[in-house]
Amino acid sequence: MLLLGTIIFGLVALVCNIIILIDAFQNEVWKGILSLFCGFYLLYYMFAEFSHDKKALILAGSIGAGIVSFICNSMSLAQTIQL
Repeated sequence: MLLLGTIIFGLVALVCNIIILIDAFQNEVWKGILSLFCGFYLLYYMFAEFSHDKKALILAGSIGAGIVSFICNSMSLAQTIQL
């Protein structure tokens, strides 16, 4: 069950990050490349320069789903190690 949560929330975070990357590449190519290779710039871009009608939902999906996916993955790994 935790593995399913990891996959679902991971896909949600991936889709949201792809939406942000597409916006970065449409804004300026160098911003897209920097966002792709530097996670800190991606965080800056998400909060400072990303403009979308559903910005709050996309940011929540990107960050929140990423955190939940990480937690589910960690718990799944801990259960596997205990067995």
